[in-house]
Amino acid sequence: MPTGPDPVPADHPATDRPAAADRLPLRRRLLPVLALLLLAPWAAECSWGGFAIDDFLPVLIFLGPMYGGAAILIRETARHLGAGWPTIVLLAAAFGVLQAGLVDQSLFNSDYLDDTQYADTRAAAEATLVPGLEFSLRQAFDYVGNHIVLTICAPIVLVESFLRPERRQRPWLGRPGLAVVGVIYLLGSLLIFSDSSGRKGFLASPLQLAFAAVLVFALVAVALLPRWRRALPRRSRRVPHPLWVGLLIVLVRFGADLTPGWPGVAIALSLAAAVGGLIAYWSSGSGWGQRHVLVAGTAGLVTAAAFAYLVPPYSPASPAAALAGDIAVTVITVALVGGAWWRLRRASPAVHVAAG
Repeated sequence: MPTGPDPVPADHPATDRPAAADRLPLRRRLLPVLALLLLAPWAAECSWGGFAIDDFLPVLIFLGPMYGGAAILIRETARHLGAGWPTIVLLAAAFGVLQAGLVDQSLFNSDYLDDTQYADTRAAAEATLVPGLEFSLRQAFDYVGNHIVLTICAPIVLVESFLRPERRQRPWLGRPGLAVVGVIYLLGSLLIFSDSSGRKGFLASPLQLAFAAVLVFALVAVALLPRWRRALPRRSRRVPHPLWVGLLIVLVRFGADLTPGWPGVAIALSLAAAVGGLIAYWSSGSGWGQRHVLVAGTAGLVTAAAFAYLVPPYSPASPAAALAGDIAVTVITVALVGGAWWRLRRASPAVHVAAG
């Protein structure tokens, strides 16, 4: 996923961004917001085959306020601060911990998947239990990682790639709009927390809740550090073609799942850190552009869509409905990623994203 912060052009300082955005018609300012509101829940729960096609619409309706609201708030916070992808990724990690640790509490509920077609993954999860806190580090890596990659980063990358370069890094909403989205997010989260099918009647221990809350606050604090708001000078360095960046991320994704237990977690964390560092290094080069960001941010989404045919949905569904859902996932993913790539080649082939 992309890691380098985006530049703030000299003629468009961060303090001038909201005023420039306000000059756009309301419809144009709200269109990317609506797109992100719908794309985030679809990417989070449907893009990898978690639901059959007849469940797509309920997912968007019931999970859109929570997932979509979080994606909008994270994106807008980073852009209002003049920060880039490090802030977005760190806030996405904070959201992943908040969602899995405090809202649906799937991180601490060992019975969470027992009523789904993934009940057989419980033994593998329990092989990496953290003593005292009683949560699976393997599941934590998967839950939080998928929220970073699928729920937050991929939807933001896609929506921004369809925009003109001058709008790509500017805020879409002012304070009233952010307040409305914040309320929508809180109501959506409260719905999941209070619904019997959301938290499933489970309540984590005070120690577990405190651990999750402290981790969320720590990630948010790091995300808001001033260092992420500084555009560092670009270096004269060659960078690989965007497709090579995507291929690397796909290979790392496969490697992270090859070994079970604690060795597998160590490998997964090491690979994630290595690829993150490599992308941060590449993104400091003068050849790094929005197409690199697009491929890095959507490689996980494309991989998830490709393997949707091999995984069952949460709830049993007819073979026809499951297959229709997988085909729909393929069509939507190809249309979104391919359309964004075509848009960048046509509109802004030389627009770059500065490094961190």
